[in-house]
Amino acid sequence: MTLRKNEILLTTPTLLWLAVFFVIPSFAMLLISFRPANVYGGVEDGWTLDAWRALADPDYPIILWRTTWLSLVTTAVCLALALPIAFFLGKLQGKWRGILLMLVIVPFWTNFVIRVAAWRILLHPEGMLRQALLGLGVIGPDTLLLYNEGAVLMVMVYTHLPFAVLPLYAAAERFDYSLLEAARDLGASGFRSVMRVFVPGVSRGLLTAMALVLIPALGSYVIPDLVGGPSDEMIGNKIAQRTLGDRNLPQAATLSVALLAITMIPILVVFLINRKEHANQP
Repeated sequence: MTLRKNEILLTTPTLLWLAVFFVIPSFAMLLISFRPANVYGGVEDGWTLDAWRALADPDYPIILWRTTWLSLVTTAVCLALALPIAFFLGKLQGKWRGILLMLVIVPFWTNFVIRVAAWRILLHPEGMLRQALLGLGVIGPDTLLLYNEGAVLMVMVYTHLPFAVLPLYAAAERFDYSLLEAARDLGASGFRSVMRVFVPGVSRGLLTAMALVLIPALGSYVIPDLVGGPSDEMIGNKIAQRTLGDRNLPQAATLSVALLAITMIPILVVFLINRKEHANQP
């Protein structure tokens, strides 16, 4: 009975936090999506499905698809880059581990918008990076590095990579690297031993990294706004446009609910996988 009471006391602050800052606002947003909009940027009395019917606009499926595939590719690239980084960080000892780990954390010390704006300057037609590539003959005079999906994807990978490295490093730090030596003694190649031993050994870190990258990537707004073009909008840009430009709160709420539903999918996947692992444990 005492143990149960302690559990309740420990979880109550977290549950209250989630209720006040997540559940209640999400429910309010859902209700607003069924309200009629007024010309002053608020909502009228009554109920309507107009905001939901507006999702039949042919532009929305395209934007939802662009948001989904850019986020999925960003997650895949970040995991592919973070896995070897975490592998070597986990093996390192002494000051070098701390130095390299600090280099991963350093970007968090700079404002997010400033980092994205710096990429805008680098990728600008007159920017340092494009001029260097042009001088080396890598790109042609008509090639633009800015205002396209490639620029959006590259900056998204840059900004989200630390979110993949840190949880994978935490898992790699606890991994027993002698298992890799044992696998090689049994005839496995270096790559095979990593894929069959190391990757399953850090699977929880891999799932955490996937969620930490995919979820914020789905809601990206600043990156496509600063380095993307008019045809590179993501759903976050449309929500901002409906809220600030059109002053249509029900439409913005509807898009937000749709984004929330998409965002919940990776969370549910990670939850079900972890639940299955716990169920299989003796």
